[in-house]
Amino acid sequence: MTTMSTVSKRAKTGTKMSTDDVVAELRALGNPKNAAGYAHFGIAATNTLGITIPALRALAKGCGRDHALAAQLWATGIHEARILAGMVDDPAKVTPRQMDRWANQFDSWDVVDGVCVLFEETPYAYDKAMEWSGHRKEYVKRAAFTLIAYFAIHYKQAPDEKILQFLPIIHREADDERNFVKKAVNWALRNIGKRNIRCNAAAIVAAEQIRADGTRAGRWIAADALRELRSEAVQLRLRAKRSTS
Repeated sequence: MTTMSTVSKRAKTGTKMSTDDVVAELRALGNPKNAAGYAHFGIAATNTLGITIPALRALAKGCGRDHALAAQLWATGIHEARILAGMVDDPAKVTPRQMDRWANQFDSWDVVDGVCVLFEETPYAYDKAMEWSGHRKEYVKRAAFTLIAYFAIHYKQAPDEKILQFLPIIHREADDERNFVKKAVNWALRNIGKRNIRCNAAAIVAAEQIRADGTRAGRWIAADALRELRSEAVQLRLRAKRSTS
């Protein structure tokens, strides 16, 4: 059985791990008690081994960037193997076709959020966020708003106009009551509003518009976003950020 020490040794010698090696390591790291408890957090129980994210990150470090390995790990259908696939894949080799294929196979929010860290690094991410934002599948749609949430925080050099283009999309989709869509729409709205003073004001206006629409999902999204975006802590941080820029 492959051990973590073996993974480390292979990483040092430059020897690539085979898919069988990685899957064996995943199974060795599995914890049935963790897997049983994941349902409480809305994580899919099918083909789930119960491995912590820190353990997966350590394994990913041993694997290195490997596009072919990522494809093979994804194909296993194992929950943690798919999260690991997102960690080891090379964003420079990811194609729009692959993004669509993986997105259509999403079955758990944690896989979505993990893989979107990879997708965000591709040149197709912005267009996919727009395209997927109206998708009928819950987890594909979540991926769109997860990407938007990531953009708002990570793309610090992007012009505000590019980020603010997402607000009408957020408004349009704020009536979706599916849990993992609703939470991602809220997340995207809050992250835009925490970007800077200008985006904060625009996000607050959007939240007020969403609240005025009166949908059940929209009322929750708006109330939660407004609570944070108008909070003293956020306002002080944004004013301090403006004064130092």
